[in-house]
Amino acid sequence: MAIPLTQRGAQLLKEELQRLKSIERPAVITAIAEARAQGDLSENAEYDAARERQGFIEGRIAEIESKLSNAQIIDPKLLDADGRAVFGATVELEDLESGEKVVYQIVGDDEADIKSGRISVSSPLARALIGKSPGDVAEVKAPGGMREYELLDVRYE
Repeated sequence: MAIPLTQRGAQLLKEELQRLKSIERPAVITAIAEARAQGDLSENAEYDAARERQGFIEGRIAEIESKLSNAQIIDPKLLDADGRAVFGATVELEDLESGEKVVYQIVGDDEADIKSGRISVSSPLARALIGKSPGDVAEVKAPGGMREYELLDVRYE
């Protein structure tokens, strides 16, 4: 299954993979060796913690490599979606109840960061917006009840 990523998202994963392989993995191998040198491994908390960390690092490396090998990298500037909200698009919304206006880019799960204006394509808001055009209203079930957002603008940048 293809995993959609923006160019920025793919770059962030590549940087994390490089850091894990070149810094984190060697550091945990050293920590395991040092803990082993302390003798009895049956009650060695440092050894157990280092082995657990190694498992996490190796799992994350495998996960990132899989995502990158299955990635479908999307450049928003090259999208031709006739003004509709799609993966990679930047949308300007107005909350119809409060009048608050917000701008979000619809991105992959790994690059979502609400504080930076990036929402996951699998979030309820993004799912409600996909396929809509400026002027359309999206209804989103939020923890506080139903919210309505008018799609003001869609940009591919």
